[in-house]
Amino acid sequence: MAVTVPASTWRALARRLADELDDDGDLHTPQWRDALLAVPQHEFVPRYYAPEPDARPLRWVMHEPQGAESTQRWLDLVYSPTTLITALADYVDRGVQAPVSSATKPDLVIRMLEALKVTEGMRVLEIGTGTGYNAALLAHRLGSRRVCSVDIDPQLVSEARHRLARLGYTPTVVTADGADGLAEHAPFDRIIATCAVFAVPGAWIEQLRPGGLALVHVEGPLGAGNLLALRRAAAPVLQGRFLPWWGCFMRRRATAGATVGSPRPARTAEPPVTRHTALDPAELDGGRHFPFLAQLYLPPGMFRSVSTGDEHVAVTQLRAPDGSWCEVSREPDATGRHTVREAGPTPLWANVETAWRRWRQLGAPAWREFGLTVTATAHQVWLRDPHHGPCWALPTPEAPARP
Repeated sequence: MAVTVPASTWRALARRLADELDDDGDLHTPQWRDALLAVPQHEFVPRYYAPEPDARPLRWVMHEPQGAESTQRWLDLVYSPTTLITALADYVDRGVQAPVSSATKPDLVIRMLEALKVTEGMRVLEIGTGTGYNAALLAHRLGSRRVCSVDIDPQLVSEARHRLARLGYTPTVVTADGADGLAEHAPFDRIIATCAVFAVPGAWIEQLRPGGLALVHVEGPLGAGNLLALRRAAAPVLQGRFLPWWGCFMRRRATAGATVGSPRPARTAEPPVTRHTALDPAELDGGRHFPFLAQLYLPPGMFRSVSTGDEHVAVTQLRAPDGSWCEVSREPDATGRHTVREAGPTPLWANVETAWRRWRQLGAPAWREFGLTVTATAHQVWLRDPHHGPCWALPTPEAPARP
């Protein structure tokens, strides 16, 4: 159901949001504040999905404005620092649906756009059109003819293009695999990806102008990662540091339609060995700094989950493509140690313990201390200094781990 929102209403909400972002230190640039106040964000989020409380299996409920109360709730959410799920797809073989697109929380949107450091006259390629809101902000800031955006999902592209045009924005919006970039419109001064990748595609390196900047969310085999600001050299090489704050995006999809999620490697049938560890498996959770380093000591193609193990206790489980696996109890015993059950040729938890010792030895470094150098054939993570600091190869589906 389409709802007409008076300009005075949404402009007041946009001004309140801009003031909040300003007060919180997320918004610094007058030009981006102007874009926030000019682009009606609600036009890009006509509906959203939220999980049904306590539903097992997980079920999503669509919410859209239908009356005064639901309209006000919708507007308050849209113009707040909240991520809203805007599209779902079937999760193959699991009988549930999974989010495949979202309206990113505005504080992260603005932080990213400011980190992109655009100036008038620049050409920008956005990977992941989604709702089209980000493309609208860029088009308002730079002009429509200087903005290109790609998305793998033709329905998302069609809807975004329609919303943009209705508001007077006409950037180039194309249905394509974002990994290929958009060669026919290259080179670009800036590339911004609103999806996570295991490795920076070679096409992005080639299509970025020397001196240009790419803002990319790179993650490793466990899904731990963050946003990087990567500058292109004269040669086809990108290099830069992780941003000091954490931002998370859905993984890039190579196809539209149903999603398969992370593969679950089969576990070896050999009997496991049981031992104990002082390392809490919760250290691998969420957006912490340590999990990023830990996965540099693990093979590509890893799978991680938190579930109920054979002993009916919560465990963190790791699996590798060679059949190796481990389960580590989430609750410590009376001595403060956790039970480890593991099998297979690769000592997965021992590698995580090695990474933990190394991380502590290095002074528990934060995101901003790590950087990445990218070529068409290698991704090298470094700490503090790209030439003289410790370095590791980033395990990608194409490259083995070499801790």
